[in-house]
Amino acid sequence: MKVAIIGCGNMGLAFARSFLQYDLVNKKDLLLVEKSDVRCEHLRSLKEGVVVSTIDDSITNCDLVIISVKPQDFHSLTQDLKAVLSPDQVVLSIMAGITIEKIQTSLDHKMVIRAMPNTPAMLGMGITGFTAAEGISFQKLLKVENLINATGRSVYLENESELNAVTAISGSGPAYYYYFVKQMVDAAVQMGFDEGTALLFVKQTMLGAYHLINNAELSLDELIKAVASKGGTTEAALSVFEKNNLASTIQQALFAAQKRSEELSKS
Repeated sequence: MKVAIIGCGNMGLAFARSFLQYDLVNKKDLLLVEKSDVRCEHLRSLKEGVVVSTIDDSITNCDLVIISVKPQDFHSLTQDLKAVLSPDQVVLSIMAGITIEKIQTSLDHKMVIRAMPNTPAMLGMGITGFTAAEGISFQKLLKVENLINATGRSVYLENESELNAVTAISGSGPAYYYYFVKQMVDAAVQMGFDEGTALLFVKQTMLGAYHLINNAELSLDELIKAVASKGGTTEAALSVFEKNNLASTIQQALFAAQKRSEELSKS
């Protein structure tokens, strides 16, 4: 299978490396398109594909074209890309907020799949929601799904509008966890720990809690109850969360992210 990736920042490179790691694409069949000269030199030094700085007819020979540029940069490449696409190629967009219909119209191309990955894809531990335009065969969709799964796990969505929720929950989600971890680390430092020790305690606690969620046959409420004994330290902390409406604040934040994704889709 021949794959072109247009825009090789962190996410584009994460996809490239995952394809190579699982032998889904050969290096000679992986075309990395990056307009930045500095970035091109870096990519060439990595020797993880054929690196070019412009969109040209070498893309025409690819089975899959992945668009991994910033949404605001999409318009600047449409004319060049439209000129080299062939009707049977599949275009996979991992740009936030740009709808399938807009991509189809801009590129005059029907075979479009839209996906929303997240940054843990860089470690092969991402989660990606994806959906597809009508007319893409099951065989082609399955090939793209296999490629996406090299970066972690994926979920096919019937309705494209659900990608706005995916963006809010998992696309933006890692930042929410980092934010909470940072507050715990900062608090631990104020309690007297050096930052390294504080980070060790918080990271291992987060890792252990994840594995309990994943392996214990208990609901989230039951897991909370198992830690929060009556009149104890955990209950004291949770009572502050409740007093300050933390649950409502978190949910409001996620809905705000979803709303912003919807706005970007309409712009």
